Amino acid sequence: MSPRLLYRILAVAEAITWTLLIGGMLLKYAAGVGDWPVLVAGSVHGFVFIGYAITAALVGVNQRWRLPVVVLAVATAIVPYATIPFDVWADRSGRLDGPWRTTATDDPRDHTPFGRLFRWMLRHVPVLVGSLAVLAVVIMAGLLLIGPPRLS
Repeated sequence: MSPRLLYRILAVAEAITWTLLIGGMLLKYAAGVGDWPVLVAGSVHGFVFIGYAITAALVGVNQRWRLPVVVLAVATAIVPYATIPFDVWADRSGRLDGPWRTTATDDPRDHTPFGRLFRWMLRHVPVLVGSLAVLAVVIMAGLLLIGPPRLS
């Protein structure tokens, strides 16, 4: 799977889960069916949100995006449906072009400890996926421990 395809799948999934969350809120507040729609949709959306943020960072590092672009990519998940126009912009501007960087180039960044670790992880996909899944679960668990935002 290319960086472009992975990023686009998560960007669309993040937008879809926004729809689920908004639908859950409508069911809770307009239809009065209780808290369960928001609990279910919010949990799914939260996990996909974290997955999108991790994917945006991973693809951004691989594609050598500047830090403000990576931050913008992650921040688009905060605004409903904003991942889609960012995805279109990133694709049209060539920021999603190219394969995974599994081999070193002449670029000095490839020869740093981070660059070597990054390439090693890309060559060991099960380790990468497992590590990122654990990271997502730890983030989700931490957020659940903190609890929902309070509006008072």
